[in-house]
Amino acid sequence: MQRWPVLLFLAWVCFLFFAGIGLFMSGFLLTRIELASSSSCSDPLLPPPWQRQSLPPGSCWAPQRFSKAVLVIIDALRFEFAHFNPAKASPLPYENKLSFLHHLATSQPRHARLYRFRADPPTATMQRIKGLTTGSLPTFIDVGSNFASYAIQEDNLLAQLVQNGRRVVFMGDDTWEGLFPKKFFRSYFFPSFNVKDLHTVDDGILQHLYPTVDSGEWDMLIAHFLGVDHCGHKHGPDHPEMAKKLTQMNEMLRSLVDHLGNDTLLLVAGDHGMTETGDHGGESEKEVNAALFVYSRTPLFGTGPPEEPEAIPQVNLVPTVALLLGVPIPYSNIGEVMAELFSGDGDAVSAALQQLSVYHINAKQVDRFLQSYSLVAQDLPAEQLQRLQELFSGAVEEHTQLLDQVQGATLVPPELESRLGSLISRFQLYLREARAVCTQSWARFNSLRMVGGCTLIAASCLLCYVASELAASSDSFYRSCLLYPLLWGLVVAVLLGLAHVFTQEGLDLLLVSSCAAAASQLGFFWHWWGRHPKRARLVGSQPPLASIGLRQRLRAWLGLAFPMGILLFRCGAMFSDSFVVAEARVAPFLLASLVMLLVGKLHWDGRLTMPEGPKQQVLGFSSYRREIWYLLCLVAMLLVCVRLSGFFHQCREEIPQCRPSLFLSPLASLRNTRAKNLFYLLCVALLAGLVYAVRSWLRHYGNLNSSDPLVLFVRWGFPLVVLCIACYWAVASSADDSLGKLQELVQVAVVAFPWAVYGLASMGLLLLLCNPMTVFAKDTRESAGSIVTPYLGVPSSEVDFLHVIPQIYKRMQESQKSRLERGSCRATIAAYGLGSVYSAALVIALTLLGFLLMLLHSERLSLAFLLLFLEAFVLLHIHTRARGLAGDTVGCPLLLLWPFVCEMPSSQKKKPKKEPREELQEVEEHMMEMRLRESPEKFSTALLHLGLKYLFVLGAQLLACVCAAMILRRHLMVWKVFAPKFLFESLGFVVSSICLLLGISLVMRVDCAVSTWFSQLQLRAASHPPHPASGAYRPLQLPAFYDGST
Repeated sequence: MQRWPVLLFLAWVCFLFFAGIGLFMSGFLLTRIELASSSSCSDPLLPPPWQRQSLPPGSCWAPQRFSKAVLVIIDALRFEFAHFNPAKASPLPYENKLSFLHHLATSQPRHARLYRFRADPPTATMQRIKGLTTGSLPTFIDVGSNFASYAIQEDNLLAQLVQNGRRVVFMGDDTWEGLFPKKFFRSYFFPSFNVKDLHTVDDGILQHLYPTVDSGEWDMLIAHFLGVDHCGHKHGPDHPEMAKKLTQMNEMLRSLVDHLGNDTLLLVAGDHGMTETGDHGGESEKEVNAALFVYSRTPLFGTGPPEEPEAIPQVNLVPTVALLLGVPIPYSNIGEVMAELFSGDGDAVSAALQQLSVYHINAKQVDRFLQSYSLVAQDLPAEQLQRLQELFSGAVEEHTQLLDQVQGATLVPPELESRLGSLISRFQLYLREARAVCTQSWARFNSLRMVGGCTLIAASCLLCYVASELAASSDSFYRSCLLYPLLWGLVVAVLLGLAHVFTQEGLDLLLVSSCAAAASQLGFFWHWWGRHPKRARLVGSQPPLASIGLRQRLRAWLGLAFPMGILLFRCGAMFSDSFVVAEARVAPFLLASLVMLLVGKLHWDGRLTMPEGPKQQVLGFSSYRREIWYLLCLVAMLLVCVRLSGFFHQCREEIPQCRPSLFLSPLASLRNTRAKNLFYLLCVALLAGLVYAVRSWLRHYGNLNSSDPLVLFVRWGFPLVVLCIACYWAVASSADDSLGKLQELVQVAVVAFPWAVYGLASMGLLLLLCNPMTVFAKDTRESAGSIVTPYLGVPSSEVDFLHVIPQIYKRMQESQKSRLERGSCRATIAAYGLGSVYSAALVIALTLLGFLLMLLHSERLSLAFLLLFLEAFVLLHIHTRARGLAGDTVGCPLLLLWPFVCEMPSSQKKKPKKEPREELQEVEEHMMEMRLRESPEKFSTALLHLGLKYLFVLGAQLLACVCAAMILRRHLMVWKVFAPKFLFESLGFVVSSICLLLGISLVMRVDCAVSTWFSQLQLRAASHPPHPASGAYRPLQLPAFYDGST
């Protein structure tokens, strides 16, 4: 089998899985349909009181209460940050810092009030900005575009302000620039992506805030501060830096209020909260529980504040601000007005009548949106729409009748107040039920696409299993089993494209890709079923079971049933929400149990003991092989690693008694300077230890002896990368006030050091791709005999050449051994590192990837990545030792190349004792990875076999998650457990499959380099004349070879 068909076949299989994932996701996580309609002042939504009289100038739908408004968004302002509790004698760093808000609320209760501002998940900044401006709800899948914002096309508050001639001024987070292009009268944007920077955005706003307010050239001013959010990400909420940042916000609000006029409304809001570790994005109580503070110099509220702050959804802010400023409510709003802000200075009856008017407008606007949306989407339940229509019609009719009775003075005040309160409750019921119906509707499912995606994934898993069996039995199956399916898929894609061209409909690329994938799968199975006879399909490449005994047959079936049973158990557990919640604790336990079971199975099969001799009757410690002690040490090391991995855990909301790991937070969150320094030194020491271990391993196998650019990079580039990461950790974890005059230099270093690491890692990967050979050939220019091959002259074909390579390799080792026996180490050519050339390239690539991952996470999480490296090393050695003790020397292990690198003398079969010289000549030399070159066709087949089985295991787990999400889509925990698990497994499958393709591509690139290296040696050998004695071709004088270092 050639190299590129293997890679192409695996890429095709990955495409089949990707198509299934995309099709299922399009049916399971549909985005909400955005209506292009927008509100205007001419819309017939006026309530009865104002249908008969003209509105004041500058007002739409309702009289304007304020001509200006200031919206101060303090990113990640959790409610506990704004709430003041005077009873706390020793508050936490984030408590009781916004004392000015408490002062205003207590000294002017009718002018100021604090609310719990409930955010709708996901609590990412971009989704919250959409909710705060459109009054609608973002869907579950929209969170993926948090860092790639697109302009909001839906009707929103800013568009209504601009449309009605209002001047909007913005300063702060540059996310708004992408969401609302060309909507601002004046803007001051500052970069928001560097979460380590606590002051650039806030200081920039403070520089422009007060002059802008005093100028009066604005109608709506928005200031989006990021310091609190960035402080949470960097230090966490329970840190002195958070106290400093909140104190700064408190002083900013104190100064801002002094600059406000009587016609200005002040709104201080948090877009979301934060967890105890400073994170957000989910739906935990602390993430969705933000704060909203409302203030005006003129009275706002008719009554005093309640004992406990009222909780209101964030979408309620949009209709409230729109009507207070006298502009139309955005078309797609589903929020409810905060009616208490419309009470005015009159008595209770006039306040209730004013509130009913704005409720009437709000209800008409929501009813219009529901009618329009139901015509476009056609997925709102008809019975619920009917019930909402009845509620709306009844409330509007009763409101009209009540106004007629008020004008006719037929109601006494007590009865009127009761009727008004009842009618307000009916409007509130309608608006809240409408919001609930919309929330349920936007979680709708497309059953046909979900079933199609699930079928594609299931067929892909079956294809992986069948193709892996075909690859093991035939070396040329790929020509027919790849070419014909690709042609089938291409034909279907072309036909669908032509159909769309003739029908002039929009081309759904996802649907076309899914149909092409299904057609190619059908072509594969059709060709496989028609090409292979029934007997071959049933038996495949497995040995005939009729020729062996019953016990052997049972062993063969159990050998397959056990791993498949483990996989089925793993897949079946995906349907349990309890297992998914506790998976982080269950998986390490299962891993440790399986390893212990492996050792027990080896003991049960008698693989750990010596063969019994005629005098050996009683089993003792001396009867066990020496390898068992090494294996037990590896198992003990793995158990320790699994135990240590429990220190790196994140808590789910469903486990309230859990406490998140301290290692998840960055070093900057530590207040104890000594502990911070100790952890920093530990992280840097372990990072340097990783580099030392990798370099020692490469040096041990002779891969650091040459002067090639890649080897030089490993020698000097790896330490330089460690130095850059260590410097970045140092500046990122330091407190801002401790830097003093070096603040500007540190801001440059925070950006420069990561870019230096990215540049060095890119250089290393480029060198690895250009020349992955880490082999050093040393020529001592001494003739030492010839290597005779069956080919006269240069090999005439690639097959001949590939057959020559193992012979050259073996002859090099035999010649070197004979010279060492004679006491002479002089040789013609000594090759260092050739036996581990494949693994060396993979180890270098994985180390570079590890550097990037450690840089992208917090400092102390580097300990977890180093622990993963150690666990992988131990697992691979356990796997290799277990296969050696079981008698399997060549197979398809976790890492195809590792058993050859770890090849030890103890793994060879013990032979009868002979004379020392005879034993020296007969013991098989360790070919290491050059054993793969003995049969290149089998090497490529093994790569394909490995890749297909790996994709089969991942695909089976993905299929289980897909089925669980589809079957349990109406489950109470679908959006908290099963949907996130599906997204995680899907993303993990995509990343793992891409890494698989890149890894196999790297192995093939090394294989090409090895072939080129040997071909150059052959060309050098061709320049030698024939041997005068034998007349045979004398291709190469290579009597020496070294696996290890000098």
